[in-house]
Amino acid sequence: MPSKACSVALAGVGAYAASQAFVGPVASPQVGQQQQVRSLRQGGQAAAQDSSSSSTSAVGVLALGATGAFAAAAQVSQRGQRRAQVVRQATAVAEKVFTKMPASVKPGVVTGQALVDLLNYAKENEFAIPGVNIVGTNSINACLEAAKIAGGPVMVTFSKGGGQFIAGKAADNTNDAACIAGTVAGALHVRAVAKLYGVPVILHTDHCQKAWLPWIDALLEASEDYFAKNGEPLFSSHMLDLSEEPLEENIAICKKYLTRMAKVNILLEMELGVTGGEEDGVDNSNVDSSRLYTQPEEVWQTYQELASVPNGNFTVAAAFGNVHGVYAPGNVTLKPEILHSTQKFIKEKLGCKSDKPVSFVFHGGSGSSQADIQYAIKAGVIKMNLDTDTQWAFWDGVNQYSKKNAPYLQTQIGNPESPIKPNKKYYDPRVSLRSGEQSMAARLVQAMKDLNCIDRL
Repeated sequence: MPSKACSVALAGVGAYAASQAFVGPVASPQVGQQQQVRSLRQGGQAAAQDSSSSSTSAVGVLALGATGAFAAAAQVSQRGQRRAQVVRQATAVAEKVFTKMPASVKPGVVTGQALVDLLNYAKENEFAIPGVNIVGTNSINACLEAAKIAGGPVMVTFSKGGGQFIAGKAADNTNDAACIAGTVAGALHVRAVAKLYGVPVILHTDHCQKAWLPWIDALLEASEDYFAKNGEPLFSSHMLDLSEEPLEENIAICKKYLTRMAKVNILLEMELGVTGGEEDGVDNSNVDSSRLYTQPEEVWQTYQELASVPNGNFTVAAAFGNVHGVYAPGNVTLKPEILHSTQKFIKEKLGCKSDKPVSFVFHGGSGSSQADIQYAIKAGVIKMNLDTDTQWAFWDGVNQYSKKNAPYLQTQIGNPESPIKPNKKYYDPRVSLRSGEQSMAARLVQAMKDLNCIDRL
């Protein structure tokens, strides 16, 4: 008869080991998942073997007494069931395979070659991935929920200001300390929960102008450290916005950073031309309109330099009239035909078979017409940024909840049902925030329809 005390101890160790299986990958994501499942299974087998071979079982039962023995046995059984459930969940995550995606693309954060495969797949199949700015776990939840509902990949995007907000506005931000810490914390959070949604997730950072490069430097250090421990970077990609600098300087700095990023399999997004409007501390409201439109020669010059970086992968945010924010009809003139003519120009220069040698990204997507979005996707746009529309959607969800339940949100005690009835379940922050998440997720699902990013897994 096996020792109950021994079994309880082993069950505790097994449960702890199972919980640790979800902390993070050890090598590549795929290898890490397989190792996690294997260790869980081996832990269960070892517990069974040790229990059956115990020579002190009689002493254990005598010490515990009949009642204690039954209680211990019940506890072992419950823990064993929980451990088995964790094993099944881990196995399901590790073994999930997308039937439409490239084989390298798995649930959770996508980096390196898997990211390149995903973006190429998007371009070949003419859909774009929503790149959504987030400011905390609630907006992260909405992104992942929308991707799960739509059945498509999503890009979770951290801005410098968003990172600071995650750390807390009261946190010391000397030398961008809070911006850095919040962005890293947000990335680690996404890594901890992304697999649970069963969708591919790209971890990205948004506009970084020249003065903000120390922020990116610190994030690269975090990715390099993560790469040394796990075989992949913390972030999937970073965006450098040096469009305010002379073209030659813009390209030179991007090439320098891409050389560093390539060593740890991080993709670079760079910007040519200027995105108008204002967003997250960057104000281009009064920029010369000519700078809102990129020329094919500028893209070709950039392509030549960045393509020469060993193992370097990049996308180009070429301006075609893009503006951050939402404006009255007629105030923004998009010209996606610029992207089409640029692809044709570079194809001729390269002499390649592909009609879309460049992977473009679409900035300032909020408020854009479906016709412009679709035409841009046909020109090789593989990602579209969204912020203004999703901000409004989140707020609208919270606002609608507040209006609907106004009589229950005036005091802690007392409502139309009774002057002594408490209102706690109405003013619990989770309830109104959940309404915001649902509203934002619904708006994102609509955006994914516009981007042809539905049922792509």
